[in-house]
Amino acid sequence: MNLFQTLLRLIKNLLLGLLALLLVFEEWGWDTLSALVGWIARLPLLAWLERRIRALPPWAALLMFTVPALALLPVKLGALWLFSQGHAALGLVLLLGAKLLGTAVLARLFHLTQPALMQLAWFARWYPRWKAWKDRLLAYVRNSAPWRTTRAFKTRVVTQVRAWWQARRG
Repeated sequence: MNLFQTLLRLIKNLLLGLLALLLVFEEWGWDTLSALVGWIARLPLLAWLERRIRALPPWAALLMFTVPALALLPVKLGALWLFSQGHAALGLVLLLGAKLLGTAVLARLFHLTQPALMQLAWFARWYPRWKAWKDRLLAYVRNSAPWRTTRAFKTRVVTQVRAWWQARRG
């Protein structure tokens, strides 16, 4: 294998690793943050809004799902601008905040609009393929040594914290 192929493989693996990290974050945050927004959405005005979103026709549902994603783009670009101006901490806070808020809102919107979106032929054809690919990538990441080591460490920490908390309360 020549240097070019080695470099190409390294770049591919790096990009795949970054994508895997992004997907793992999305996967972790998707259900958790969607549930949090769902809990908040029990407020009367938000519950009314959710009922309206659920009743949207397919193309309106697609618009409802994509507009907030696009609306966060200027915020993320603003974070990059802050990085370029030497405000790394502020840029990071803005970027993480946009990522958390964006994931929460998009997860909830997807939950509300998925039945309508599945009525779009192209969406119904491509979504299962995307989901299968994402699930394979996540399975690969979860079977990796770093993931297993991190999970074991997290389990030990959670067990120790619970034991400490029980001893403190008891």
